[in-house]
Formats: sequence, structure tokens, C-alpha cells
Amino acid sequence: MALKVSRRGRISPFIAMEVFRAANARDAAARSVADRAIHLEVGQPGTAAPRLVREAAKAALDADRLGYTEALGVPALRERIARHYRDIYGVDVPEERIVVTTGSSGAFLLSFLAAFDAGDRVALADPGYPAYRNILAAIGVETVGVAASMATRFQPAPPLLDAADGSLAGLIVASPANPTGSMLAPDELKALAAWCRRKGVRLVSDEIYHGIVYGAPAATALSFTDEAIVINSFSKYFSMTGWRLGWMVVPPDLVRSVEVLAQNLFISPPTLAQRAAIAAFDARAELDSNVARYRANRDLLLERLPKAGFTQFAPPDGAFYLYADIAHLTNDSEDFCRRMLAEAGVAATPGTDFDPGRGHAYVRFSFAGTTEEMAEAARRLAAWRR
Repeated sequence: MALKVSRRGRISPFIAMEVFRAANARDAAARSVADRAIHLEVGQPGTAAPRLVREAAKAALDADRLGYTEALGVPALRERIARHYRDIYGVDVPEERIVVTTGSSGAFLLSFLAAFDAGDRVALADPGYPAYRNILAAIGVETVGVAASMATRFQPAPPLLDAADGSLAGLIVASPANPTGSMLAPDELKALAAWCRRKGVRLVSDEIYHGIVYGAPAATALSFTDEAIVINSFSKYFSMTGWRLGWMVVPPDLVRSVEVLAQNLFISPPTLAQRAAIAAFDARAELDSNVARYRANRDLLLERLPKAGFTQFAPPDGAFYLYADIAHLTNDSEDFCRRMLAEAGVAATPGTDFDPGRGHAYVRFSFAGTTEEMAEAARRLAAWRR
């Protein structure tokens, strides 16, 4: 008799990571550097953690036992995050509402478990980060895709939400967004917070790409409401992906729920990463130089990708992605990306990862690597499409 296998694991894969694995396999078999893939599939900075963070980690290794911490995180780090909100946004957030997590992924799981029950319905924009849908599906929460378009800069808006069938328990927004890079203006985010308040909908604001913007700074939902769950990460702007550290700002009514969930699911976030991350907030000059490179990479690709037939993009206001419309090139983005990797040596993520309904006509390029890699990717793609 076959043993039971839970349906919770029968969720969609994270396709970007599947492409990453295929690109790594190509790299392992490569006979020369020229045969290796150009990695534009995974959204991680091409730089190491800031020097101050690495120095703090070395000091902690020598001086700290690195045992468990409190489930909500090291008090010194929580206080430093609170100061970050005062310094950057002019928002006073009590450190008691700040929860340090095992990456933003841990924050998403904790927030969804604390705020929603199985059978609840949560709205999110399509295209959007696939792990939202997949985590919610694993815990029995239904997702309601809102088909955003260029008309709303691929962001949700109250009229789109009003058109959704049935009641909603939550709304997830991201600004800057993955995969599009588009942003909500402050008045747009304020309107969404007000809509959630009127409708009794829990707002979850994904702010993990804050700091990586190319125009006006990103607004935080905390400027407009105390009822939202705000999620951030040390992975993107702070260039600490493998350190697996993030944080969330939790409304007062969810603090205790999140704490007991964190105690049981994670015990505590990684101690070494927490000790080191305190120094990250003092490394802004180095981190802002990374953003300047992302801007140069974005501009280079926007100039050169049209020569390979990629001509229409979502507004890349922030983050480090270009979301390209390829409907004139293919109606099968997954096959297109497989061929792009096999024939051109460029790894990118098919839009089906982000939008199950319309993603067959889109592809996402990450420009978080070096400028030299972007130039080589553009050269290969132009030669491939010639």
C-alpha cells in the first residue's frame, strides 16, 4: 500500500530556481568561460555583503557563542531597524512590532499564517512574485489574481479590486515589484491602504526592493496605516541573499501570534547574520554604489535589447528586473527561455512564473550582475535573434 503524500507539496515550482539549476548544469559542463551561462534568471545582487557586515561577522565568530536568540530577533538589531524607519521614512515604529525573520520567505510564511485561515481569499497582482501564490496554496488559502496591465503600471488599484468576485481577507502589494520593477506612487499606496481599511482587508506590503529605485524614493505602507504587515529583507539592497535574513513590521494585534509561530517554526533567525546585519545600515555609501551599477545595467539593456527584438517593457522604476513583452516573438515563454539558454547561453525566467494566465507572452531579465555580463548577454541575444 502506498503511503500518504500530503497535497500541500503539490504546488507549482519556483520556475526561476528551476532555470537557475539548468544554468548551473550548463556551467558545470562548460569547457571554457565562453560556454558558461550569463545568469539573468535569479534576482540576487552580484556583489558580496558590504565590508562592514563581513567585518562584523568575523568579530562575532570570534567573540559570540552564536546560540539561539529570542524568536523575534536580537534586540539591538530590532532597535536599529526601528531607527532605520525614523531616518529614512520619518515613521516612528516601536521596536516591539519589529520581527527579524529567516529571510523575507520566513516573513511571508509567518504573516500568512498569522493573518489568514484556510479557505480565506487573498488578492495579488498578476504578474507578481510566485512564492506568494505558492505559499498561500500550501496553507490552504485561495489566491485571487488581479490582472494588472500597463494602464495601472502593472500594479493593483481600487477599481480592479472592486471588480474581483467574492470577499477578500487580504491584499498583497509590492513596490518596487517583482517581476516588473514598477512602483506605487505615495498617493496610490495611500489609496490602497484606505481601500483595505474600508473593506476590512489585511494589507501585506512587500518592500524588499526599497533602496533600489531610479527616481523618487519608495513609500512605505507604514506612512498610511498601522494595520498593514510590512515585509523587508537584507537580501536585495543590502546584498546579503545567502545570509537568509529579513524582517517584518507587525500590527499590534498580530505580534503575539507571530511570536509563537516563529518560536515553533524557526526557534530564531540565524544568529551570525543578525549580529552582522546591524552594521549593514552604516554601509549606505557602498550599497548606493551598487544601485548606481544597477541603473547603468538597466540603461544598457534598455538601449541594446531592442536590437534582439525585445522592445516593450514594464516600467522599470526600481528593483533590478526588466519584464519584456515577447508576444511578437513567441506564445510559449517557457520553450523560448529553454532555447535561449541552450542556444544563446543566456538564462532568463519565463513569465509563466509570475502570471499563470498571461505569462506565456513575457520574460523577465535580472540585471543585478556586472555591467560586463549585461553587455555580453545583450551581444549574445542580438546574435541569437539575428
